Amino acid sequence: MLKGLIGRVFGTRHERERKRVQPVLTEIHEIEARLASLSDEEIQGQTAKFRGVLAERTGPIESRMAALKTAKYNSADPAERERIDLELQGADGRGGVEGELRTGIAEVLDELLPEAFATVREACRRLKGSTVMVTGNALVWDMVPYDVQLIGGIQLHLGRIAEMATGEGKTLVATLPMYLNALPGRGAHLVTVNNYLARRDSQWMGHLYRWLGLTVGCLDDTEPGTSERREVYGCDIAYGTNNEFGFDYLRDNMVVSLEQRVQRTHIFAIIDEVDSILIDEARTPLIISGPVGNESDGRYAEFNTAVERLVRRQSELVNTLVGEGERALETKDEQDAALKLYKAQLGGPKNKRLVKALQESGVKQLVQRMELDIISDKKLPMSKRTYREIEDDLLYVLDEKGHTVHLTEQGLDYLSPEAHDQFVLPDISLMIGKLDRDHDISATERLEQRNAIEREYALKSERLNIIHQLLRAHALYERDVNYVVQEGQVLIVAEFTGRTMPGRRWREGLHQAVEAKERVQVKGETQTLATITIQNYFRMYEKLAGMTGTAETEENEFHEIYGLSVSVIPTNRPITRDDRQDYVFKTRREKYNAIVDETKRLHELGYPVLVGTASVEASETLARLFARAGLKHNVLNAKYHQREAEIVAGAGQSGAITIATNMAGRGTDIKLGAHITDAKPSKVTDPDGKEIEISEIGGLHIIGSERHESRRIDRQLRGRSGRQGDPGASQFFLSLEDDLMRLFGSDRIAKLMDRMGAQDGEVLTHPLITRSIEQAQKRVELQNFQSRKRLLEYDDVMNQQREVIYSLRAFALEGGEELKGEAVKMIDRGVQRRVEQALATFDKQEDWDFEYVRQDLLMHYMLQVPAFADGARAASVEEAQEIVLEAGRAAFDHKLDSLNAVTDESGQGFADRLLSLITLNVIDEGVREALAIEVDTSLPAERVIRVLEQLKESRPLPRQIRVDNGPELISAKLIAWCDNHQIRLHHIQPGKPMQNGYIERFNKSFRNEVLDANLFGSLSEVREAVHLWMTEYNEERPHKSLGNLPPSLYRQQLKQTKSTPNSNFQMSH
Repeated sequence: MLKGLIGRVFGTRHERERKRVQPVLTEIHEIEARLASLSDEEIQGQTAKFRGVLAERTGPIESRMAALKTAKYNSADPAERERIDLELQGADGRGGVEGELRTGIAEVLDELLPEAFATVREACRRLKGSTVMVTGNALVWDMVPYDVQLIGGIQLHLGRIAEMATGEGKTLVATLPMYLNALPGRGAHLVTVNNYLARRDSQWMGHLYRWLGLTVGCLDDTEPGTSERREVYGCDIAYGTNNEFGFDYLRDNMVVSLEQRVQRTHIFAIIDEVDSILIDEARTPLIISGPVGNESDGRYAEFNTAVERLVRRQSELVNTLVGEGERALETKDEQDAALKLYKAQLGGPKNKRLVKALQESGVKQLVQRMELDIISDKKLPMSKRTYREIEDDLLYVLDEKGHTVHLTEQGLDYLSPEAHDQFVLPDISLMIGKLDRDHDISATERLEQRNAIEREYALKSERLNIIHQLLRAHALYERDVNYVVQEGQVLIVAEFTGRTMPGRRWREGLHQAVEAKERVQVKGETQTLATITIQNYFRMYEKLAGMTGTAETEENEFHEIYGLSVSVIPTNRPITRDDRQDYVFKTRREKYNAIVDETKRLHELGYPVLVGTASVEASETLARLFARAGLKHNVLNAKYHQREAEIVAGAGQSGAITIATNMAGRGTDIKLGAHITDAKPSKVTDPDGKEIEISEIGGLHIIGSERHESRRIDRQLRGRSGRQGDPGASQFFLSLEDDLMRLFGSDRIAKLMDRMGAQDGEVLTHPLITRSIEQAQKRVELQNFQSRKRLLEYDDVMNQQREVIYSLRAFALEGGEELKGEAVKMIDRGVQRRVEQALATFDKQEDWDFEYVRQDLLMHYMLQVPAFADGARAASVEEAQEIVLEAGRAAFDHKLDSLNAVTDESGQGFADRLLSLITLNVIDEGVREALAIEVDTSLPAERVIRVLEQLKESRPLPRQIRVDNGPELISAKLIAWCDNHQIRLHHIQPGKPMQNGYIERFNKSFRNEVLDANLFGSLSEVREAVHLWMTEYNEERPHKSLGNLPPSLYRQQLKQTKSTPNSNFQMSH
């Protein structure tokens, strides 16, 4: 309320911003008047003039920076390199000479903005009437930026998000800041949501850029990793999809030579449909993966039939429960009715009979009260719970919001009635503990029985995971909603855009389960080699901007995560679209019938109609109803995305009917045909059932068949109508069976419907209902935002690791004296540590055996120490290390000289290249795991094996590995690998509940206070931190188990009382 009052008095923030940039617009107009008298050649010469100003102002800084980088490259002295680094980047990595250059360029660009924008605008005028080929079609250039588009361009240059309505020309607006920010020649990127837009816009706007003397390229016209892709990044302006930019970054950090890298630095980017990319797809990881064998792939098909029977049986049980609940309602037994219907909701929330029952007056509130009672009951001890057998009638229980499912005891019995234990994991610790205590069997028999227990555990674990994923596939994932099947492949459908995502696969075996469900080929799993989330990729840019028609609803998230503010740009002409109140029906069938009737009425008036749906399934259901009603139409969804341009081009013609998923609500511009904007008389039925005569508004009519959980998606759909001041209308047709209403509508909407007396066949429309729906959407948006924030916190840690690793790889690729200096430092640290460890094996200094030290260095590093071979002795560890350091450096120099003695065709030696490759190999082998970590709750056996394989390269493998009942043993692969390497898997015996509590507390404290609280740079730092923490924990910290005494004081009391130590304390220690 206060915000609205301030806005009315002082104007909104966006209105104040428009007043602030008005002087800039005035200056642009004044410069335009001067440019109008120049020739075409003089206008085209403006680019060279601007670049000359930049070179004059920033050239000296660039020269100084280049000199410093050359000096650093050629310096082998670590201290000198550190000094140069400080001068280059400053103490915080954002200052120094590089920061000075960034500031200098930004100041010059701000000064050039009015004249640069005026130049682009004048160039557009000069190009009017010229023809350009765009995606195979000849288009006539007829665009000149309006003043409001200049405002949008200014906001984009300032690194903000410009919210612009549909048809306001975002593609043309972007040319203004793109031209200006491309002038320094460091690269400017325009990011699109699909490759069609990338190709279209690069060809269309490229006509303008090239006329002004800039180079333009499109990533999607080239193949990854090719010289052509590198040339595109070398252009002044590069267009491409968010996926292509991100994957190129990952590929660049997997190459073994600088020539294979394609990207330059990340300077400036404008993201088209920024809310889709930075909000909806923010958590999407871009993953480069490789194949990994999995013998269980074929077993998904094997168990699929059994799970299908289970799902069918559950459906019958749910129908029975609903029937019993309805009969209880008839006899006024509300308690029993609520319990039966709540059970049915646990087992089949989408059951049609259940959904219909919940629409009856007061029933939904009854079930919600029962749910609250059960939640309270679960907080009681097991013996006092009233509803502890709530799941006994079901085979499995679904959590639709969390997308999880779990089998009940009855479900296990149904799957395997004669062998219940087939799908139950044994307590492997108990079994192996019992085996170890059996002294009547030989060691060989004990080992064989242990292996048999472990193999059985692994087999059952894999089987249970397969069953679990198949259940999720059948019960939660719907064809033509969550995925489509095309050409024998399961393709995931993006929730917010409605587009398919080729190459993307669900994790943890879910994708294989869906493939088995659809009876297509079950493909093998893959392992991640490198990954980055979209939100972290775009946070690397020095300056980021975005365009969309809907950003204001997510303004807080943009600012909190990306530091981006939103500017709402006024339309060139006032919007005249009529956004009508929602129509709400009780059932989906009634809603669909009303949509058909309304579409038929508008079609007969000659108006184009766009019917928006939330899924492929809904679009095809409506298509069948339209065909039955004799309404000719087009369908645009993930199955027909190849015809997108053709369908959109005809969607604004007289009488056109287009049914489309969310993909038609973003990035599409529907232009109206002739004689469509006129109003016409018509007859409609009002909510009371009376037929009234109206004057129907002309233009494109939007009919939404369902509210999306995000308000932005609904606004995008509405925004297809009313472009550039055209008339139009939008209205949503909803039902209580819609997912948003069913899952998140809460009891408020249900109470409103009951209060207004909704009956079958009736339609309700009221501002209160519309606001309640929007409140439900806001709750979902907040929930999704919190989820993205939590992932960002996790991903920030991952990103720090990724940046360190990738900077190390870049350092290794660049080579030079700097790399040699770092290599010498690595050798120094290694041999110093080796000497210290070798001498530490002797009790006295007099016993030091330097022949042993010499042999130890020879065995581990192939390093000869002539001084020790000649009988030299050192008086201290430092002196011995000095002798070895001298030998190590001499050996390194000799190796480089010998490698350079052999040259290639160009006369270059091999030392630098080989050193670079060896350093890359060390980095990749040692830290590749950090690049491949995904957000997961388990530790796959393949990853454990890869770590053990890497361990084997550098040291002897352990004789035994201690494990508990954790997910490391889900696969039989780990057991087989350990058997092959003669490693014993020793299972930790189960402790008493009290003891396990102490262990959990100890582990949690250690994780929070040591692991999560520090960023370690070396193993020695880890050891030191662990040692200090353990000393404090075991000596000074009070423990509840010790009567709130610190261990040191507790031990003193034990000595006085001559008591035995507390077993719990020993275990924690």
